[in-house]
Amino acid sequence: MSYRIGSGVDFHQLAEGKKLWIGGIEIPHYKGSVGHSDADVLLHAICDAMLGALSLGDIGVHFPNTSAEFKDIDSKILLQRTFAMIQKEGYSVVNIDSTLCLEAPKIKPYVKQMREAIASILSISVKDVSIKATTTEKMGFAGREEGLMAYASVLLKKE
Repeated sequence: MSYRIGSGVDFHQLAEGKKLWIGGIEIPHYKGSVGHSDADVLLHAICDAMLGALSLGDIGVHFPNTSAEFKDIDSKILLQRTFAMIQKEGYSVVNIDSTLCLEAPKIKPYVKQMREAIASILSISVKDVSIKATTTEKMGFAGREEGLMAYASVLLKKE
């Protein structure tokens, strides 16, 4: 059996008047992510990790922010399409480990829903999706609540 590991990272600015989508769910907050799509930083990092594991480029190659097709697209669709690419190569997801870096809001109340949404799309158990969060102790753009970032590692196995 062949295994491949990939890592992904994504960053988005935060702005008032935008919706905040993280891990496939909308989180109530006075600021939201700015981006061409719905700017779901966690799903974008997971997509990049999956693509990277199989040397298939990155999210910008497959879903460019210059394309009208992807304007305001739900990132769950991007994750579904990325998963289809992985399956076409004969792979499935074993597990995901991810970390969100943001000062606010606290995401603990939403982690279960995020894990369920991701697991459902990728046909894996909720137990195979780890989502952690940390602040940057008020340092940098995340600490000033100007933006947020996510890191993800994904293990794939050849079917």
